[in-house]
Amino acid sequence: MNWAERIQEFVTLWVVIDPLGTLPVFLTVTAGLSVADRKKAALLSVLVSFGVLVFFAMAGHWLLRSMDVSIESFQIAGGIVLFLFALTMIHGRSHSDSHSPAELNPVEIAIYPLAIPSIASPGAMLAAVVLTDNARHDFSERAMTILTFSLVLLFTLAVMLAAGRLVHLIGRGGASIISRVMGMILAALAVDLVLSAAAQWLHLPPI
Repeated sequence: MNWAERIQEFVTLWVVIDPLGTLPVFLTVTAGLSVADRKKAALLSVLVSFGVLVFFAMAGHWLLRSMDVSIESFQIAGGIVLFLFALTMIHGRSHSDSHSPAELNPVEIAIYPLAIPSIASPGAMLAAVVLTDNARHDFSERAMTILTFSLVLLFTLAVMLAAGRLVHLIGRGGASIISRVMGMILAALAVDLVLSAAAQWLHLPPI
């Protein structure tokens, strides 16, 4: 086993999945849920994210190639979706704002926006494709990459499950501030995804 390569993969996936960055999103969209539903949303979002990333690790190359879609185009589209979601965090119009507490569905929240685009973000999907690019015909290498992002997803789940204690510590006001600050960071990340893809397409120096 190449430990240096595994560590590099772990760091890359940690950055693009960003378990700590998922926390303010989780706090925002699950504010109206009960403790049990919050845990259900956390677990389901990680499972959905795992399924999405496994799909892109195993079939991402084939899907993009069969649809004649470049990685750059996929990255730009993902960046735009991520930017639009970041705007809702900045302006405080979260997914839960448009529903009454009785109408909140932890399954829907787990799928959007927790699993997509927060955890299984465009950057994470892209990383799953790129990290398995040289191992398209080596299942063991792909399996190691899948194991690596499984560990990152477990950390993400642990962070979300600990969110309840954090809410009691910082209060709703603190959670609102964190949500808006992280929304700005998320917007910057989305812009970076678009600019980086455009730079690659136009053969410009890296951003």
